[in-house]
Amino acid sequence: MKIVYSIKKNTKLYLGVLIASAGLLGACSQSNSKQLDNDSGEGKAQPEVVGMKMSGSIIQKLNPDYSISLPAELHPYEQVSVHAKVSGFIKQIFANRGDYVKKGQLLATLEAPELEQQYLRDKSNEQKANNDYVYAKQAYDRLVDASNTAGAVAEIELDRAKSAMESAYSSFKAAQAQTQHSSQLKEYLRIVAPFDGIITQRNVSVGALSGASSEIPIFLIAQNDKLRLTLSVPEKHASSVQPASVASFTVSSQPGEEFDAKLSRSSGMLSQGDRSLTLEFDVDNSDGVLQGGDYAQVKLQLKRRKASLWVDNNSILKSQSGTYLLTVKEGELKKVAIHEGVRLDSITEVFGNFANGDTIILKPSEEMNEGPIDLANLTF
Repeated sequence: MKIVYSIKKNTKLYLGVLIASAGLLGACSQSNSKQLDNDSGEGKAQPEVVGMKMSGSIIQKLNPDYSISLPAELHPYEQVSVHAKVSGFIKQIFANRGDYVKKGQLLATLEAPELEQQYLRDKSNEQKANNDYVYAKQAYDRLVDASNTAGAVAEIELDRAKSAMESAYSSFKAAQAQTQHSSQLKEYLRIVAPFDGIITQRNVSVGALSGASSEIPIFLIAQNDKLRLTLSVPEKHASSVQPASVASFTVSSQPGEEFDAKLSRSSGMLSQGDRSLTLEFDVDNSDGVLQGGDYAQVKLQLKRRKASLWVDNNSILKSQSGTYLLTVKEGELKKVAIHEGVRLDSITEVFGNFANGDTIILKPSEEMNEGPIDLANLTF
């Protein structure tokens, strides 16, 4: 801002000296001579008042659309490490790295002879318990038929038979459950795909011992036909995320290509670590162009949930003591502290003790002190 100074001339200052003693004529003549010298000194200028030409602007209540650029990462929509649930030796492997597999497809089998023996033992116990139950039930049914003849069967005998039948039935159900458990353990010797995806790792060979306690998984499977684009939005912009926010992104593996995505889910709260909001965008990758693990640069479209106050970027005064606006109200210039929000190309969101429509100074400087101003010097 160019500062123009205008100067106003003061009136002359006159000094009169009164001679108290009429008898001192020589002194009087000397004083009169000095008075004449002072009266003739018109070339000495006095201090002058400075006026500044200033440009003004208005604080506006706006709700602009804007975008920010953020780093992000593409992840497989689903990814899982496949471990054996029971201990056993790898007997056969039917899939390899890079293979596309379907949900439920057999990937490998294990062998564990002790599980087969346990199953056979439990199956035998189940059969025996079933036979005991059938025998007890038949005995009870015969007593019930005989009890139709008065005095043929004592009541206590009938109760004992019923109790024996119920006990046998309970034993049979327990044995049956144990057999089902053993059968399920045998089923765990078959390793199947949990969902449609691609084998990204195969870490074992035939003959290797594997189990639930193994740190290294047998396979790593990822769903790559659909990806999750994950990014973190800084706290300043978190309240600008809308339920239908859209984004476009690029990846270094596909130079010149731009991809679109729509917001699918939000963490709903700021992380305690970096005070950011995590967003996820579902990305269709049925053509296989993108890869899980790619880094992306995202352009995210945002908008505040309600309008806020914005000012021209050139109206903000930054100094060592803080950030301010110079406001003009009722002919008074006042310095008001502000907190900056979103900053765009030409305007900045501001928060402070001011209101929509307030007048502010463009291109303020620290030399502009608070106090009265001549509104005639303020232009818009």
